[in-house]
Amino acid sequence: MAAHGTPEYSTATGNDYPAHEETYQTFTYLVLIGIICVVNICIGLTVGGVRGNWWFGGPFIFFTLIAAAISVATESKLPSYVMLVIGLLGLALA
Repeated sequence: MAAHGTPEYSTATGNDYPAHEETYQTFTYLVLIGIICVVNICIGLTVGGVRGNWWFGGPFIFFTLIAAAISVATESKLPSYVMLVIGLLGLALA
């Protein structure tokens, strides 16, 4: 049976809360960039496959992957957000 005493986690040595928080922030950042990248790829495939405009869809997918790589390398969300806006405008105008 489990002991129901006071938890010793808060007094245990080796707890590095700033490292845990930094890892969590990095994880959530990478998930956000991944979701935006997948949405952009879906937009590119929609414009290219459904609308038949591969002149926009093909390069858009390529530049989406480059923007995601830049976002991960520089830890900036702006390139991915810019590609998302361009994709939504391209979807609206295609």
